[in-house]
Amino acid sequence: MVRHNNQLPDNLPQLQNLIKRDPDSYRDEFLQQYHHFHSVLDIFRLEPDKENKNLCESIMFLAQVAQCYLEELKTFPQTLVDLLKTHSTTLDPEMRNTFCRALILLRNKNLISPLDLLELFFQLLRCPDKALRTFLENHIINDIKNMNAKQKDMKLNSTLQNFMYTMLRDTNPKAAKMSVDIMIELYRKQVWNDAKTVNVIANVGCFSKITKVAVASLKFFLGTDQQDEDDDEEDSDREVDLKGIMMAAKVNKKTKKRKKKVEAAKKLYTQTQKKKKKPVAFNFSAIHLIHNPQGMAENLFKQLQDGNERFEVKLMHLDVISRLIGIHELFLFSFYPYIARFIQPHQRQVTRILQFAAQASHELIPPEIIEPVIKTLVNNFVTERNSSDVMAIGLNAVREICVRCPLAMNEDLLRDLTMYKNYKEKSVMMASKALIMLYREQMPTMLTKKDRGRPTEASVEVKPKRYGEIVAADYIPGTEALLREDAPELEEEEGSAGDESDGDWVDVDSSEDETDAEDEESDEDEDVDDEDEDEWEECSEEEEVEEENDTEQTAKNGEQTLNTAEAMQELALTKIFTDADFARIEQERVKKQLTHHSRKRQLETERSEFVKLDAIEMIYKRRKADKQARVESMQQGREDREKFGYKDNRLNPHCSKTNREKQKNKNFSMIRHKVRGKVKKSFRDKQVALRKHLLHVKKMK
Repeated sequence: MVRHNNQLPDNLPQLQNLIKRDPDSYRDEFLQQYHHFHSVLDIFRLEPDKENKNLCESIMFLAQVAQCYLEELKTFPQTLVDLLKTHSTTLDPEMRNTFCRALILLRNKNLISPLDLLELFFQLLRCPDKALRTFLENHIINDIKNMNAKQKDMKLNSTLQNFMYTMLRDTNPKAAKMSVDIMIELYRKQVWNDAKTVNVIANVGCFSKITKVAVASLKFFLGTDQQDEDDDEEDSDREVDLKGIMMAAKVNKKTKKRKKKVEAAKKLYTQTQKKKKKPVAFNFSAIHLIHNPQGMAENLFKQLQDGNERFEVKLMHLDVISRLIGIHELFLFSFYPYIARFIQPHQRQVTRILQFAAQASHELIPPEIIEPVIKTLVNNFVTERNSSDVMAIGLNAVREICVRCPLAMNEDLLRDLTMYKNYKEKSVMMASKALIMLYREQMPTMLTKKDRGRPTEASVEVKPKRYGEIVAADYIPGTEALLREDAPELEEEEGSAGDESDGDWVDVDSSEDETDAEDEESDEDEDVDDEDEDEWEECSEEEEVEEENDTEQTAKNGEQTLNTAEAMQELALTKIFTDADFARIEQERVKKQLTHHSRKRQLETERSEFVKLDAIEMIYKRRKADKQARVESMQQGREDREKFGYKDNRLNPHCSKTNREKQKNKNFSMIRHKVRGKVKKSFRDKQVALRKHLLHVKKMK
């Protein structure tokens, strides 16, 4: 190998390449560059605010070959760390960026501990250099993620987390904001997804005096997984019409470019299908991991009342507070009068405020606390002086509140709201019917008899819960369907006992007539005189026998129900249910909810964690059709129709046309004089024309 010693000191990339191949042969050249580095460094320390390109080149050279001369460069990483700590704010941005990249190179070669480097980078977040902060943020996230890729290092994570918590309290707003962003991103990447991280963001970030830090922390507890949504959008964009591409490849000319395109489409299609088959990962939202939700809700509400933030930040506070109250079933009674002040149709973002009122409702809140909110909502929204859309939104909001706290509605107000089921506007009518459907399933006794609908097996079993009552099931509802499969003799007994009722369906009309007749008889009984009471008390022997038979039948039914309940309880304790069993249970549940004459889709009345804004803004109305739909509608209307246009009913279509018809094809300037002549003049125009004519005649004389 020929060595050109006179060129190597000036050509650092070439020397770097040669050193990596044969470190021992080029040790002298390396030592020469190392001494040169110390000389340039001494010059730099005299004027640290000026750019020094020679120093940057030397640092990058030494960082690239550091693994070849570990003994000589053992103090080199610490020298760079000290330089950045001492001159971080005065350094030239390019030099500061070069120093950081050199340290990252040393970190990748395990020549500097990750804790020392990350602590330094966290401190550098205070620098007024946005590009550097973004670069450091990405490195910190990726480095911590890579360190926990195979196995989580709990000791290192704990040390880094403690350091991060101190950074959150930093007085520098940029450093604090970047710190909370890093923690949130690490939580979303499932690296620091423990309760400790969540509670630090809750206790420190949400109550930070720096508005940007507080807003980022509140968004963390509000936000959905944005990354999942982006992945879904990316997958939808990358979906391939493989069938169309294959057909085009068969028809078109065979070229190498088209062949590559088909292969790429096949590969992308395979990846998409594999991704679709992946199981969905379900994770608890961060709001479930808060240790002291009651204290956090109270402090956030106090911060909301005392603060003077912009309206959007106030909405974030209300959203987080309402979610805390609803999910953890908290008591914060002063929240409801506060939010009732904003329930006005003209209020900005009023639908979101209605959403917060619904989210903050749950069964453990006393009904008298939420009832004023519902009354305010009804008085301001559900009145005929408002538009139909406003009324529908008000009824939808009432329904969402009552889904979570049905006892907050009183009977008189409910009957007033159900009267809108016959309203002229469909949006209001449908919103009122949705409220009726809710109380049919939860508390049918509060509705009038005609609004309860046809009774079903499920509605017969409904028992309205009192305030604070908890119903604990001894068995899984719907497992009677499995009993009928496993024990046919039990099914025969049930069939023989229920022959008179003709299966599972109940004759509603006859039962209603019987109840009406009983009511009439009871009214008549009250009008009977005291003298005839003895006659009513005397019963014949046949009536006594019938009463005994009814008593025996009731006892048999009760005993059979008890046996069925015991059998279902035993089945739940002894059998492992399969997917087919759960399908049968769900089928039985749906069957109970259907009447004999109606098999329509049932309304979703189960309580969910969060109230969807669409559930409040859902307005049943016919939307305006777009241009394409209007054109299609016109084309359909023209089918099976004669050709439009002027129709002449001549017997001979080739005969000549009239002058009037010919005028329609002439230029307007040719017939303008004829058109004007036929217009009748007014009396004033005739006067002006006559005066002009007389003056003209006078001049001619």
